[in-house]
Amino acid sequence: MPISLAPLNQEITIARIGCDTKENTRLAALGLVKDAKVTVLSCQAGSVVLLVCGARLALDRSTAARIYVA
Repeated sequence: MPISLAPLNQEITIARIGCDTKENTRLAALGLVKDAKVTVLSCQAGSVVLLVCGARLALDRSTAARIYVA
């Protein structure tokens, strides 16, 4: 399921990132890689706020739709 549909405040694991190479590289630099543990803090108005490696990270709707979690 896309990360935007994941339950709030629960640690989840990234299963797949379906972005192009350039965007995958940018997300990897931010800590969003396959098997990374993240927590969805907020999902409203199209953006998703995540807790990744102790830091908050906001994603737009189109990017969040391409990140799948288990």
